[in-house]
Amino acid sequence: MIPSLIAAVLSSLAVTVTNPLPESRQDVPVVISIPSSAGEVRSITVPEMPDVPYQLDDMNADGIPDELVLLLDMKPSETRRFKVRFSAKDADTDLTPGTYAYIRLNDKNKKYPKISSITYPGDVDNRQMYSSIYGHGAVLEGLYNAIRVYMDNRQSIDLYAKNHPRLELDSTGFYTTRKQLDQGYGRDILWAGTSVAMGSFRGWNGSRPVTIDTVTTRGQRVVTTGPLRSVIEVQDKGWIYNGTPIDMTQRYTIYKGHRDYDVEIILKGAPKGAVFATGIQKIMNNNKGFITPQGLAGSWGDNLPDKNMPEVTDTLGLGISVREPYLAKTLEDDVNYLTLLTPDTKGKIRYTITAAALRDETSPRSSKEWFAYLKKWRRGLDAPVKVTVAKTTRKR
Repeated sequence: MIPSLIAAVLSSLAVTVTNPLPESRQDVPVVISIPSSAGEVRSITVPEMPDVPYQLDDMNADGIPDELVLLLDMKPSETRRFKVRFSAKDADTDLTPGTYAYIRLNDKNKKYPKISSITYPGDVDNRQMYSSIYGHGAVLEGLYNAIRVYMDNRQSIDLYAKNHPRLELDSTGFYTTRKQLDQGYGRDILWAGTSVAMGSFRGWNGSRPVTIDTVTTRGQRVVTTGPLRSVIEVQDKGWIYNGTPIDMTQRYTIYKGHRDYDVEIILKGAPKGAVFATGIQKIMNNNKGFITPQGLAGSWGDNLPDKNMPEVTDTLGLGISVREPYLAKTLEDDVNYLTLLTPDTKGKIRYTITAAALRDETSPRSSKEWFAYLKKWRRGLDAPVKVTVAKTTRKR
């Protein structure tokens, strides 16, 4: 082979991960983009951490893995350096599932088949879309809780809390029976009503949140479902917002070992200075809560989510964290703690939502404990681990 035609091929990545906090952290997500020069990637090895759990994800649905997910436990102020070596061989790891995502169709035979995505014309009636999906929308599950995003113009985020850390939505599907409750299963614990529920994304008309009403198409997609991370998307094309058409993608992510969800909103065509809204609801009964100008809010109270089971109430907490440059303003109304949002220069908005419940044996047990947990949680969000990646190549 002529030397000038010899190509450089990616052999491995040299990765450095630093924990800036003087405290230990568990199940820290490290997400690394896989360069196209890596070739066919079906597994990896990390010589310095041979048992590290990992997941390969195809985020853009082109059939090629483009992101690598690692979960690390890190000591206070620790720095780790390691190499990630790519391989075209099939992985021989068998990880215990810690997350799950699905969309299911309603059908007359009550089989509820799973699908990977669905799209509706914008003129389809909201109630028809809502009723055509089993569970009324895409479901995203972690070990401690689960959410679903309604398939309609509200696109509200609903919450399911568990008694014990495990995956169980395949059994209950958000519709826990009395028998399953007696067997120790969790259930849907949130009644959203007209609120923003648990971090639902909304428009803003200058005085209140507004739903995503006029669109050309709207849909949902399972981006990935795996043992370490699961991701779902909500897509609205041609959303007429204050007279301007916007293409919007909402992405929700859960990692194994986490009770919080990362939210990323991608807006194409949003005018400069456009303002949007999110937040958390004030719980139906005995609500206690707070909201800070820095974008942290929490609520705690009692709820009756299922009127068919009036004897079963739940005590729960909600939390949201929005940081600069996405934070415009915080305020509250009769039913919500609200945060107004502005996109960054790339048209993106990011925030994080979380929840607790008394039925969850791992959860804080009072509003005082929950609010203290949220402040610690925010400190961690303000000081994420620092990840640097360098390529190493070989010749062929």
